[in-house]
Order: sequence, then structure tokens, then C-alpha cells
Amino acid sequence: MPKVNSKWTRSMEFTLIKSGKDYQNALIRLEKIFDAPIGTPASDEADVLGLLIDEYEKKHYPIEAPDPVEAIKIRMEEMQLKQVDLINEMGGKSRVSEILNRKRKLTVDMIRNLSKKLNLSANVLINDYQLMKQK
Repeated sequence: MPKVNSKWTRSMEFTLIKSGKDYQNALIRLEKIFDAPIGTPASDEADVLGLLIDEYEKKHYPIEAPDPVEAIKIRMEEMQLKQVDLINEMGGKSRVSEILNRKRKLTVDMIRNLSKKLNLSANVLINDYQLMKQK
């Protein structure tokens, strides 16, 4: 009979996080074992607990994707780009300003160009967004 690895024979008991109280208790427990040495039962428990918490948060506290203009601004900041760096993708200095100030919508060509330049999904850039009201 093959030898059984003892790592897989020990049991950990987990329950799904089904309520706000379960969620709070899971957060408290994770905080206690978060810095457990890797390879220990507590570390393994923290890994699984983190996954359970993540799933609960995705379902109960979803984070909406930013609108196209915010996504562009976020990526510009991450890549340390300025408006002038997007002139070729948007067709001119004033056009970049109009887009980022929500005075004009992105065109299909701009979306294609920005998707490549900023490594953003076209799905993010095609979403509708509100323009600023003209005074």
C-alpha cells in the first residue's frame, strides 16, 4: 500500500460565509493567522479563508469597473503618462483634452488606439459614459 502524505490527511474544517456575521468572524480569524509561517496549518487555513472571503466580497460588495474616461486616467497615472502622450491615439491635443474633460465621446478609432497604447480592454472603453453638460 502506498504511503499517504500526512499533509493531506490532516483535516481543516471550513464553512461557507453565508451572512454578515460569518464574514466578520472570518475577517477576525484571518487577521489572527495572517502572518502564519508558510507551510504551517495556520498558513493553509489563511489561504483558504482568504478565498472564501474573496468570494463573499465579490458577491456582496461588488466593485464596479470605472467608466472609460476614468479607466484612461487611471492607466495614464499607472504608466506616468501625460495628455500629450495620447495625442497620436486621439487625434490632437485639444481632442485629448475634450475626451478627458468629458466634452466629447471616444470614437471607434480612438478606442482601438487607446486599447493598444494603454493595454486596456476595448470592452472597458466601449462602455457608455456621461458627457459634461454644456453651459
